[in-house]
Amino acid sequence: MVKKILWFLGAIIIFSIIVGILNKKEPNIAIIRVRGVIINPLPIEHEIQKAQDNNNIKALVLRIDSPGGAVGAAQEIYRALQIFRAHKKPIVVSMGSLAASGGYYISAPANYIYANPGTLTASIGVIIDYLNYKDLLKKIGIEQGDIKTGKYKDILVPWKKLSDDDKAYLHSLIDNTYQQFINAILFYRKNKISRQTLLSIADGRVLTGIQAQQIGLVDGIGNLEDAINKAANLAHIEHPKVVFYKKQKSLLERISESYFKGVMNKLELISPINTMYMFQSF
Repeated sequence: MVKKILWFLGAIIIFSIIVGILNKKEPNIAIIRVRGVIINPLPIEHEIQKAQDNNNIKALVLRIDSPGGAVGAAQEIYRALQIFRAHKKPIVVSMGSLAASGGYYISAPANYIYANPGTLTASIGVIIDYLNYKDLLKKIGIEQGDIKTGKYKDILVPWKKLSDDDKAYLHSLIDNTYQQFINAILFYRKNKISRQTLLSIADGRVLTGIQAQQIGLVDGIGNLEDAINKAANLAHIEHPKVVFYKKQKSLLERISESYFKGVMNKLELISPINTMYMFQSF
């Protein structure tokens, strides 16, 4: 009798171990979040590289909530996604509330783009902000100047007014960057949206997810779960298991984030939707 009980218990333990091994599956879809203004691309690039090098990861879902940011930063993330896709791993974008300008730029390499009906996206364009307080300084009796090696070296200093020649030079810069933006989109979406259609709305205007789908900037209307299911389908995964990739933060970063999180959330709610920045300063 005792032997039968021991044998029965042993069989249950072995069965439990086997079931546990079979159910212990490695994650096969990585989710990477891009949130806020795109300024420092390195953490996102590191996460993409990590997912790329992991043989268990078969697909990537990029969750975007961003108004855009610096051109170079967006281009670095775009390039990292190009390399990831070249490894025959599909990318699906899930747009949150906002995926505008640079936020759309980094969406372009995806195999499939989802947006919510009310997602604000597009805002395709380039902008250079500048501030001039020359008259104010003169009014309060302050004179400021510089010594430079060339006529354009101080082109955006706030104590100098822009000449017509300065403005023409800056326009040539942003026009070139604008063409890079257009070409980056068409490289992956030329079969979904024509150059003519793209240029007709690439004037900085914002579109809803539904409007973006109607012209071919977005492939489908759906949420994060839809994006995960699409990624599984593209990667031929029957039972998708996801993992959120995120940068490991230091103790100081965690304390700072906790302290400023509420303030930053409020600022993001009131911040305007930006077109893509050529640069902020030299």
